[in-house]
Amino acid sequence: MTEPQNMPEPSTRPQSNEPASTDSGAAWQRPAADAQPAAAVPVTAAQPVPAAEPVTAQQPVYGSQPQPAAGYQAYPAATPLSGGYDGTVPPGTPPAWAMPAAPKPRPFGKILAGVAAAAILSISSGLVGGVVGANFFGDKDVVNTTTVQAAPAIDRTSLASIAAAVQPSVVSIKTEGGEGSGVVMTADGYIVTNNHVVASARGKTVTVVLSDGSKINATIVGTDPRSDLAVVKAESTKLTPAKFADSSAILVGDTVLAIGSPLGLEGSVTEGIISAKDRNITISGTTMTGLLQTDAAINPGNSGGALVNTKGEVVGINSAIATNGGSEGNIGVGFAIPSDKAKAIADQLQKGEKVSHAFLGVKVTTDEKGGAVISELTGGGPAEKAGLKVGDIVTKIDGKPIVDSEALVASIQGHKSGDQIQLTITRDGAPLTATVTLGVTS
Repeated sequence: MTEPQNMPEPSTRPQSNEPASTDSGAAWQRPAADAQPAAAVPVTAAQPVPAAEPVTAQQPVYGSQPQPAAGYQAYPAATPLSGGYDGTVPPGTPPAWAMPAAPKPRPFGKILAGVAAAAILSISSGLVGGVVGANFFGDKDVVNTTTVQAAPAIDRTSLASIAAAVQPSVVSIKTEGGEGSGVVMTADGYIVTNNHVVASARGKTVTVVLSDGSKINATIVGTDPRSDLAVVKAESTKLTPAKFADSSAILVGDTVLAIGSPLGLEGSVTEGIISAKDRNITISGTTMTGLLQTDAAINPGNSGGALVNTKGEVVGINSAIATNGGSEGNIGVGFAIPSDKAKAIADQLQKGEKVSHAFLGVKVTTDEKGGAVISELTGGGPAEKAGLKVGDIVTKIDGKPIVDSEALVASIQGHKSGDQIQLTITRDGAPLTATVTLGVTS
């Protein structure tokens, strides 16, 4: 790679803490924690969404230390909010990503939820009569018929039985700051949940509420803020472990159930489908990649709960939702950490190991013509060692287009430390390539 001569200043726009979106008015968030009300609140409508935080910070490629999302007080809120949410999102405010916070323990009546889910369906196939089209050739009519298979039917009784089978494996987790959900990994008490559910716990202890209503103490074993995952160990040897599926096999359109404790309502079940895969969101500078998107209702308190397939297997850990600035509560856009990733990280945390993440050592902004512009290099980091320079525009990684800074972050997070990647960059208008060996950060 040659030194640039009179390198022009690249045209950029700052990468905000929120992902770019054309849906002005939508707010992405960790639902605010359900506060302990002074009096019972009717279970009717969610509270207004908190205002999104200012669009200012650049996007660090290696991730950043977790911070509370806009309108979200700690992980979950340490200071109770009398109404659950505080403030509204002004019209036109760019989307702000956040994760569902755990609702604070409360009497029945207030709804702020964590997310957990279980889903199942029974498929029966049938044939719909032919789709007929006529082609005319001279005096003869030629009729072509095509047999069309009907869409699979959903057996609602099967959905009920699946939900009943999975509910014992989904628990409620209570801390001084709020309440969320968790999924049982082992019979001897290991439970996976979201980091933001337990982050406000004092003394590394939480209370776990089982599906039968019994309460047991649990200790926080390990947390990984970058992936928003945590593992707690309950004082029990008789828990019902969930079955974890290969999340890579789930398809867009597949039916799923979400099970958890929205607004502190333990054991709640909602149904939906997988709306999309491999979604990337950024919350206060921390990017989460490869998420499953679902329209199953996810609300504050569902965080850490289960998203399950039609076999009753966990395909994701519910973690984040999107809310519209002009609406209240769930709008059918929720996100879950795929079970493959969640289980791998949870297994490391269970063993007391520190979770490592790939590290490139740059900060980037988005170039208005496409690509990620390097605005800062970490001294002695992988990128600097490979010869990258401030002002370089990364346009591809391993041949795959990088359209903006968020795409670069997502690509790096999809690799492991020690991986070698090939970057295609533009410097002074000329294309160059560089091979980088990714470093490690925790």
